[in-house]
Amino acid sequence: MEEFQIRPAVKQDQGTIRRLVNEARINPMGLDWERFWVAETSGEVIGCCQMKPHRDGSSELASLVVQPDWRGQGVARALVDHFLSAQQEKIYLTCRTDLGGFYRAFGFREVAVEDMPRYFRTVYRFINAGKLVGREGLRILVMVFDQSQS
Repeated sequence: MEEFQIRPAVKQDQGTIRRLVNEARINPMGLDWERFWVAETSGEVIGCCQMKPHRDGSSELASLVVQPDWRGQGVARALVDHFLSAQQEKIYLTCRTDLGGFYRAFGFREVAVEDMPRYFRTVYRFINAGKLVGREGLRILVMVFDQSQS
């Protein structure tokens, strides 16, 4: 297995970040390279993730994607660990229900609808009501990592 490093994204990474997110078919909104960290090996970006702020004051671990050839080799884990080690506040995320176990291993837990910040409550209700065009059957979880409770 080849080694990889985690580093802050630079402007030149923007195109690669967009490509990775689009290929993974995850939310392409709010892809500001300045909020991203990337996993890189031999000058190639093999994964990325961002900490996305929302108007309601919440922060979201978002846009986590790893190139298919690198999946299962600890890249996603390293990116999540990086963000969790640097945070002092609650971190939320949305994920497909089948990915809940991956995030639970880090200490994330599901959030009840009534406890969700406004942004996440809106997204949760919209997607789980089946209103996302072309993604019938898609269900998501909203999860939180709270440093004070770990």
